[in-house]
Amino acid sequence: MQSFIQAKLESTFPALKDKLLWRLMRTNLYEQRRLYTISVLAMVIVAAMTSSVAWIMRYIVDAMTIPDNRGTVFMVALAVAGIFTVKGLATYVQIVSLTRAGNRIVATQQIRLYDKLLRQGVSFFNLTESSDLLMRVTQSAQSARMIIDLLVTSFVRDLLTLIGLIFVMFYQQPVLSAVALLVGPTAIFGIRVLLRKVRRIMEMEMASLAEIIKVIQETSTGIRIIKAFALEERMASRMTRAVREVEKRSNAISRLEAITSPLMDTLSGFAIAAVVALSAAQIFGVQGTTPGQLMSFVTALLMAYEPAKRLSRMRITLEANMVGVTMMFTLLDQPETLAEHPDPVAMPKGPGRIVFDGASFGYASDRPVIRDLSLVFEAGKTTALVGTSGGGKSTILNLILRLYDPSEGTVMIDGQDIRMASFATLRDRISFVGQDTFLFSASVSDNIRLGSPSASEDEVIAACKAANAHEFIEHLPRGYHTQVGENGAFLSGGQKQRLAIARAILRNAPILLLDEATSALDSRSEALVQEALQRLTRGRTTVVIAHRLSTVLGADKICVIEAGRLVEEGSAAALLARGGVFRSLYDQQFGAAEARNSA
Repeated sequence: MQSFIQAKLESTFPALKDKLLWRLMRTNLYEQRRLYTISVLAMVIVAAMTSSVAWIMRYIVDAMTIPDNRGTVFMVALAVAGIFTVKGLATYVQIVSLTRAGNRIVATQQIRLYDKLLRQGVSFFNLTESSDLLMRVTQSAQSARMIIDLLVTSFVRDLLTLIGLIFVMFYQQPVLSAVALLVGPTAIFGIRVLLRKVRRIMEMEMASLAEIIKVIQETSTGIRIIKAFALEERMASRMTRAVREVEKRSNAISRLEAITSPLMDTLSGFAIAAVVALSAAQIFGVQGTTPGQLMSFVTALLMAYEPAKRLSRMRITLEANMVGVTMMFTLLDQPETLAEHPDPVAMPKGPGRIVFDGASFGYASDRPVIRDLSLVFEAGKTTALVGTSGGGKSTILNLILRLYDPSEGTVMIDGQDIRMASFATLRDRISFVGQDTFLFSASVSDNIRLGSPSASEDEVIAACKAANAHEFIEHLPRGYHTQVGENGAFLSGGQKQRLAIARAILRNAPILLLDEATSALDSRSEALVQEALQRLTRGRTTVVIAHRLSTVLGADKICVIEAGRLVEEGSAAALLARGGVFRSLYDQQFGAAEARNSA
């Protein structure tokens, strides 16, 4: 079937020798070959029955002109009933099997696209807007389905139907058939003119659709800012412009598609008028034919109009949807910004000693954030990273998590270069609690159990008690089964933070990374979170980032990071006695606090 379609496309439309098109057809036709085989067989039957309708018109008319031949009339009536019954059943099978295959293609492509996104590194998401990703995952998969459905139906059902009807026409009236088919080249020329505009219009329409998604996302996530700064009119204006652009492009595509219908109508009308005039004039050998033969020819000619029109519009629809398919394969072929080692090893079971050995890294090649950093985070100890904003502290945590790889040097855990380790075993050794706690739109229990999916209910409750979260959870409408809303919209900042700590406690990993876990909390929430963190950090290799030095004075070691370099390290007492950068930071914070208290 695929070779038939490909050969027909190449012979009819050489411009369609597109690698993406053949790649789409090759993969999906093979994967859904059973459903498409059933659908194609049903289409062949539909095409055969459609041609049979035109064929049997000869016998219907001839039988009706001889009413005394009752046996022939009943046989013709029975044949007509049988043809339409078989056609109806075949049409049902065709629609169901084609729909199931199309739905499976959409689902398969969306899963592949999402899996590709999950394999990408964080830098990919930093450089790609989420609205663009949503457009590619949703619209492009639908475009893939529409193209395959279009090609299968056009080059099986419509083409075979048209061939069968043309055969009937030539069999009944060869000369009149030749006259009727003179309109074909004219129609093809007119459609080729329309195709030049289709793809450009569709590309602009996709961009406008992406803008609509972007506006909705920004409205959902930034509604407080929109309300606080009275930006409703501005956002409404953005949405109106985007919607109007989509409307404009859609109307343009509709006009181009609609032109084919009056074009075919006009040409077909002239063809049918010419045939009727010639038959009435009884020239070109028309005299001598029976009324049934002429009726069979006219019926075939009229029935050939619809498949011919669908085939003529196929190119426009194909071009419109190739834009989405191009977007889909562009994403699937995107190089992975952070790939797992081809032959990964499991992280060794160790206490969690982390070593940076001459590590350098920059988010942009011309601006390094970490510069030749050599640093040791001792196993089972708490190491605090302090310094001014933009110094590279969060980048250090990102390198430990292997969200990025250093451009130079290595990061090792228990003697293992983490670039050689599998992602699963590396992340299994690490727990993370950040400043901006993210919660999924699920229940409290489901969010906590992300730390350990196999944890029992008792273990979840124990982790929440250790995180000082059990009390407020019990007061929620459905307790642990309460839905937290999108990103924990129904919870306060302190409550979300304690759930994140409970999640980390449940994970029970030897390494704990804390990135400003208490900076945005009020004093009461901070006290509860700090108490929970003290339980969580016992016996673990803990790396904590904090701008408020009061929260890290008890750390085993404090490292001062400035401009991506380690400038000081030691205990709080030793660094204060040294009188360096840490002492200056300490005096700024505590001096300002004393001034406020005295005032």
